Amino acid sequence: MSDDAEINVFKCLDFIRDNAPQYAQAKANRVYLEEFRKSKKSLLMKQAEANGHNAVSAQEREAYADVGYMQHLEGLKDAVATEEELRWMMIAAQAKIEVWRTLESSRRIEAKTV
Repeated sequence: MSDDAEINVFKCLDFIRDNAPQYAQAKANRVYLEEFRKSKKSLLMKQAEANGHNAVSAQEREAYADVGYMQHLEGLKDAVATEEELRWMMIAAQAKIEVWRTLESSRRIEAKTV
């Protein structure tokens, strides 16, 4: 295998190392937004009750229709997109490393049979 391929493997390893904090933060953001969604809904339902919507279904309807709730969902969508992009880039880097390992193993086997 050429030196270029080995350098590429090290670039993959560097990518994983260098992007691990961003991936961790992206995942933390997504989880936080998923959990906060429940609190947001609760607060909005409480507000709907204060506005005279006594039935739980009416409170829920008001909460889901709230502009702030919809904005929160947009934020959650963005957080999921960021996390997934980083996750798949990490998976691609890991796959490149595995391909390199397989090619190196094949190269060693060929060298022994020659």
